[in-house]
Amino acid sequence: MDMNVETAKSPGETREFQAEVKKILDIVINSLYTEREIFLRELISNSADALERYRHQSLTDAGVDPELPLEIKIVVDKDAKTLTITDTGIGMDRGELETNLGTIAHSGTKTFLTQLTDGTKDVNLIGQFGVGFYAAFMVAGKVRVSSRSFRQDDTGHVWESDGGGAYTISAASGLPRGTSIVLELKEDAAEFADPERIKRIIKQYSSFVPFPILVDGEAVNTVQALWTKSKSEISDEEYTEFYKFVGNAFDEPLLRLHFDTDAPLAIKALLFVPKDNFEKYGLGRTEPGVNLYCQRVLIEQHSKTILPEWLRFLKGVIDSEDLPLNISRQALQDSSLVRKINSVVTKRFLKHLEETAKNTPETYETFWGDFGYFLKEGVVSDFGHRESLGKLLRFESSTTEPGKLTSLADYLGRMKIAQKEIYYIHGSNREAIEAGPYIEAFRKRNLEVIYTMDPIDDFVMGHLAEFEGKKLVSADRGDIELPELDEDMQDKQQPEAEQELDKTQTTDLAAWMKGVLGDRVKEVKESKRLEGSPAMIVNPDAHMTSSMERVMRAAGRQADLPISAKDLEINARHPLIKGLATLRQTDEFFARTVAEQILDNAMVQAGLLIEPRNMVERTYRILERAVSGSKGSAIPRDQKPE
Repeated sequence: MDMNVETAKSPGETREFQAEVKKILDIVINSLYTEREIFLRELISNSADALERYRHQSLTDAGVDPELPLEIKIVVDKDAKTLTITDTGIGMDRGELETNLGTIAHSGTKTFLTQLTDGTKDVNLIGQFGVGFYAAFMVAGKVRVSSRSFRQDDTGHVWESDGGGAYTISAASGLPRGTSIVLELKEDAAEFADPERIKRIIKQYSSFVPFPILVDGEAVNTVQALWTKSKSEISDEEYTEFYKFVGNAFDEPLLRLHFDTDAPLAIKALLFVPKDNFEKYGLGRTEPGVNLYCQRVLIEQHSKTILPEWLRFLKGVIDSEDLPLNISRQALQDSSLVRKINSVVTKRFLKHLEETAKNTPETYETFWGDFGYFLKEGVVSDFGHRESLGKLLRFESSTTEPGKLTSLADYLGRMKIAQKEIYYIHGSNREAIEAGPYIEAFRKRNLEVIYTMDPIDDFVMGHLAEFEGKKLVSADRGDIELPELDEDMQDKQQPEAEQELDKTQTTDLAAWMKGVLGDRVKEVKESKRLEGSPAMIVNPDAHMTSSMERVMRAAGRQADLPISAKDLEINARHPLIKGLATLRQTDEFFARTVAEQILDNAMVQAGLLIEPRNMVERTYRILERAVSGSKGSAIPRDQKPE
């Protein structure tokens, strides 16, 4: 649009701003904002709205202006320090110029003014109540608006103001349809007379405006708003290119989800799962990668509010027409509308993962290998989606081949009829778990045990608590109740020649060991489930597994606290325990050393030994005794029991 228009010779009419407008302008001009660049987003959004309204009008009104290209042109003049934004939209007549720029006929005006004056001073509030135009005065000392309505009988007018208490309106001739805004930039806003600066702002906030935006003749918004198109119209290559743009990526995504809903909210979303999780490489915490839009206009880049933190690995776009165009960051955090969008999109993504796991399990296992940790984090932190997340968990178990995974649902399908609980046990790896004492009783009863091998896993199981009505129970609990063995299984698995200490001997030995071990154990008792191991540590506290305690200590949360007292269970059939009962009668001093070593060995198997020095020294004494062939020769006479 040519700005050198011929205005009417008669002087323009000067009018006072409405009182509310004066207040807004005073706040906008005199407050210090850190994001003045937002003004351009507001003006472009207004232009896009005017173009959209014209497009709609042209479909129903045969009397509109002759066709002009629907576009937004921006001209930067470094020398004159001006910025001109022109659209070929629906335009405004004199009355509309006065109504739209000189008054605020909006029911939310008082609320808006209250929020601006209560100390919030968030620039994103500008425009929340339809007053985005006034953001121009953050950077301009004078603003001139030339506009002609789409109605062919309109003559066109020029509106001018310096942001003070008044504005002027003059008739003008020779104006084409649409609106042109000339900003005479303030001295401290010279940066906005730089075309490259303007292009960067447009690419950040207005890349997906549905009309061409040209800066000094160069098209800037060249990427399509792919999420607004039908899936049937988009090729895989287009999806990949869009992912590279929004995700700052160089490869293809692992998964994508493209959907839109009308109820309960109008939402369009296009989300991608990358192929790599850079957090696992120790490269720091991933920043959220989903941008929030309203009608293709950026509301918040890399939004920390629109999705839960545990979905921070996702890249893409969420667009909701129900959001106010310029909802503030504070309002985003407090908005019930944003929480609803968060819930709807999260549920839809979890459903997509569930469908992927069912239809292409290999792809889901790849996803789980890289991003399963984030879902576990969700179980621990997000009560609202815990049940859905539980269906997506994957673990190895005593019935899977090494490296193969199973779900909790599959576990339920294999459960014995009489089984009431889902069992799990933690270990550093599969070999350590299967060599340990905790699954012996389960193996003997053909009961499946899930292997949790990630430090967070026991916290996940503890927070999940149950699945499909079955409680999740750690195999290191002291109060665990297992089904009785069938008689034929007892006859088959327990040789008659295998004898155990009688009840009195076992009770007496347990009491003696408790005396030797003191406060290091809460109780020593006969085990009902040990088979091939002499002893094991169990947790009297059903809410804290050994691995959970170990992780908390490693994180420093219990670094200054002693390990909570555990129960020591002993196997009255094991040769070491039977030999210890005899040894304490013949050489109690050495028997005490053996008892302490049994406890430390059990602690190691539970992953709870913190200070190995004493255990190593004791081990050498026991080995010296074993190779010496002479009772007591390896232990100095003045050596006192620990």
